[in-house]
Amino acid sequence: MTSPDLSGVRGFLLGLQERITDAIAAVDGRPFAVDQWQKEPGEALQGRGITQILEQGQVFERAGCGFSHVLGPKLPPSATQHRPELAGAPFEAMGVSLVFHPRNPYVPTVHMNVRMLAATPVSGPSAYWFGGGMDLTPYYGFEEDAVHFHQTCKDALLPFGDDKYPRFKTWCDEYFYLKHRNEQRGIGGVFFDDFQELGFEGSFAMMRSVADSFLEAYLPIVERRKDMAYNERERDFQLYRRGRYVEFNLVWDRGTHFGLQSGGRTEAILMSMPPLASWSYQRPVEAGSAEERLSTEFLVRRDWL
Repeated sequence: MTSPDLSGVRGFLLGLQERITDAIAAVDGRPFAVDQWQKEPGEALQGRGITQILEQGQVFERAGCGFSHVLGPKLPPSATQHRPELAGAPFEAMGVSLVFHPRNPYVPTVHMNVRMLAATPVSGPSAYWFGGGMDLTPYYGFEEDAVHFHQTCKDALLPFGDDKYPRFKTWCDEYFYLKHRNEQRGIGGVFFDDFQELGFEGSFAMMRSVADSFLEAYLPIVERRKDMAYNERERDFQLYRRGRYVEFNLVWDRGTHFGLQSGGRTEAILMSMPPLASWSYQRPVEAGSAEERLSTEFLVRRDWL
């Protein structure tokens, strides 16, 4: 097994964070605040990171993009549920994670995460793997946006095998699913985890390709929708649907669980939360409305291509 080039991964991730936040700030007109943090000596989890956050912007109500590089004495259960032989192993993890919550209800929320984890068990060989992907959560559905997002994901993965997009698209649909609601979180995208089958260089290259395609996948959608007129009805529906986003992140998301279980920095872990969200005990929608179409035509598993 090729020794993982951790410095190369770290350098790519730091550059990725800067490229994405620079592009988003240019669209919004407001800069990101930068918070560099480091875990205090004596804490179980050691490491540092950079949280970049844009709040109350013209286009984005909240946009968070964080880099973290942490070391811990023991992998938490959320990281070893598919790798029991690594339970309790010391680990090193680094990644970039982002969630952008737009102000206009016609612009979808987007999530992307790319990461690498290396573990060194007491007995047995060391292990590494990559994970990540991106997914789109619209409040009002547009077919051309969904097709563009999925086509960009497919194009990013094509150099690594014809099987990758169908596999990771299905994985995304299955992962970003609210079991307690029997409902998809959004229109999906691609998602992979515990990935090392192309060796270190090939797996790292695939992760880079997915990450590098993010702006191409998302910014054209933002430009199409950010100036569309909306009123209180659309805003109210957006806040209601954001409640589903909160539910998934707190109840089902492995990344959130990993961060909290491993003693990560709470503010950085929960920066994916929207600034405002709402819940309704019952929420009927008008038959044939755009709100109904979201559930019947977009929050379903579809072959968008």
